[in-house]
Amino acid sequence: MGVPDDDPAAEGDNPDDEESPGPPEREIAGSDEGGGTTREEWSETDGPRKPPARRADSDELGWRIFVYDVVSSVLAVLVVGAYLFAVSGVWPPMVAVESRSMTPNMQVNDLVFVMEADRFAGPGAHEETGVVTAHTGRAVEYRAFGGYGDVIVYQRDGNPGQVPIIHRAMFWVEAGENWYDRADPAHITAEACGETPSEGLKNCPAPHAGFITKGDSNGRYDQVTSLSRPVRPEWVIGTAEVRVPGLGWIRLRSAAANETGAPTRRGVPAVPPRADAAGSHS
Repeated sequence: MGVPDDDPAAEGDNPDDEESPGPPEREIAGSDEGGGTTREEWSETDGPRKPPARRADSDELGWRIFVYDVVSSVLAVLVVGAYLFAVSGVWPPMVAVESRSMTPNMQVNDLVFVMEADRFAGPGAHEETGVVTAHTGRAVEYRAFGGYGDVIVYQRDGNPGQVPIIHRAMFWVEAGENWYDRADPAHITAEACGETPSEGLKNCPAPHAGFITKGDSNGRYDQVTSLSRPVRPEWVIGTAEVRVPGLGWIRLRSAAANETGAPTRRGVPAVPPRADAAGSHS
């Protein structure tokens, strides 16, 4: 019996006999004798095919992000600085405490916000200075940083080249005034006011009008220890308003790194490391 012509088996068309498609191929240039391309088998174990890396574009994007971050950070600092200056009227508006003469009300490494003295003067401020002395503060119940009266930042003897002092304003004296009787006996070292330091109390009579000042933990007035003559109003940089504990450490470390190694007297740098690093000295 013959096999019908339309029998698939007669033509060798059995699906089981067909060749299975091979794995996909990829080209490798210059691998055949004719200088053309040959194909290499690709397996799914090789992982998904990836597009060529765009390294140049990624680097450019990274630089743009970096520049944006730097510029935005600088602008933020400038905006904050401008705002603080507008509020305080003092530049720089913050100082760092570097000694213990205002303890316990201020500590070493405190960062203190300073405001122009006459901006928001307290009750009983002396004339147009905007500073409330401890004597007046006791009478009107005005306190700042744990004591009566304002804590001021001032230039020693009006010298801007020295590290500023941050001490409390105790009372006001007039030019030529014998202020011995107004002083607290616990904070003086003489028995009378003298024409010269060897005769009695230093800076008494007062060489000019100004504030008598003292660190809260110091035993003597600044004018008795010759730290400064009576503080003229124009020597006052501002009044201390708010302190942030510990935050002045960075500024003080930066200032220490810039010191010239000049000798010091009673802990007062002979060459000030930073004009804005207020030192409360003993």
